[in-house]
Amino acid sequence: MANETVTLPERQKKPKWLRVKLPVGKKYTELRGLVDKYKLNTICTSGSCPNMGECWGEGTATFMILGNICTRSCGFCGVKTGRPETVEWDEPEKVARSIKIMKIKHAVITSVDRDDLKDGGSIIWAETVQAIRRANPNTTLETLIPDFQGNEKLIDRIIEVHPEVVSHNMETVRRLTREVRIQAKYDRSLGVLKYLKENGMRTKSGLMLGLGETEEEVIETMTDLRNVGLDVLTIGQYLQPSKKHLPVKQFITPDQFEKYKKIGEEMGFMYIESSALVRSSYKAHKHAS
Repeated sequence: MANETVTLPERQKKPKWLRVKLPVGKKYTELRGLVDKYKLNTICTSGSCPNMGECWGEGTATFMILGNICTRSCGFCGVKTGRPETVEWDEPEKVARSIKIMKIKHAVITSVDRDDLKDGGSIIWAETVQAIRRANPNTTLETLIPDFQGNEKLIDRIIEVHPEVVSHNMETVRRLTREVRIQAKYDRSLGVLKYLKENGMRTKSGLMLGLGETEEEVIETMTDLRNVGLDVLTIGQYLQPSKKHLPVKQFITPDQFEKYKKIGEEMGFMYIESSALVRSSYKAHKHAS
């Protein structure tokens, strides 16, 4: 059984359900002004997130640490690949300050992969959470972490600082992992999520659809995630960042996204967000409660 999709003629325009409304509202305008005034770095703005207005209106924002150059070259990702710059050891305090200036209620922290570092960036990760806690004791946190190559000692640094939610994205189904994520491994990511859950974390992951996966493969991946105790799952539409990246093979219909949501609810996920414009941090504040 294949996904219910819209076939893609060459250069077809995006379906109407992928049209994004311009962000509006007093809270959005206020935060936009603060970001511009203090030159704050949020992935909401740099990544042109379609949900920025809604998330900011709810007091949620996402910050990326450890630079903007990744050591991996995933076929879906718009982040630059290459040799990363030197670690900025004062970055945790800068992020904590940004969150305080913006009066963020719930912060999502993510990063590039830093396979060039012996600690995978885990020390900066832990120090960032601690700095945010000191400066913003009422702010809840989600850490969207890399796989740290499956090294449990590095993952332990995240567990020790105990963010409200720890997220690690599977991104795609088993068959497509090698093509989509290249240096990542499907079972290694499952193992990371299992280890986090076994050590008391609330766990979360995300899938993007439209890369050629079938319905059976999506459900199989959802089942694998529930079998390692995953609490929160987000499912959204893949959109090609540039012509150099993997092409969109399908536009998944709203009805199909709703079907996955119902299946996920029946599987027992604590929260499941499933629609075309859903991204990892969508409704993130809710997942921490």
